[in-house]
Amino acid sequence: QVQLVESGGGLVQAGGSLNLSCRASRLTFSTYIMGWFRQAPGKEPNFLGAIDWRGTRSHYADSQKGRFTISRDNAKNTVYLQMNGLKADDAAVYSCAASRRTWDLLPTTYREYDYWGQGTQVTVSS
Repeated sequence: QVQLVESGGGLVQAGGSLNLSCRASRLTFSTYIMGWFRQAPGKEPNFLGAIDWRGTRSHYADSQKGRFTISRDNAKNTVYLQMNGLKADDAAVYSCAASRRTWDLLPTTYREYDYWGQGTQVTVSS
């Protein structure tokens, strides 16, 4: 079955950076749009951004533009989320997800994604 496994989370000081990774297996990775979400306890997953199959186009939620960058390496079946200038309210569980949809129908809600990782915790200390 399809697996998405995130790594790279942890504790970081406010203002610091983290680079999260998500490695896919049993998935034709290069044919999926990959997205990143975060979820606070008791809330729905919040869309952060997505990247197209080839890694040439990306889209970010307005609140994350300029701080977060998504990239991918199809040879490694891996998508990345570089986060800079972290703040206390960035603390959450961060998950990657894969969507079969096409870029012109840009998937920005969690319901539009077909496969999910289990997430990695990010904690920001002030």
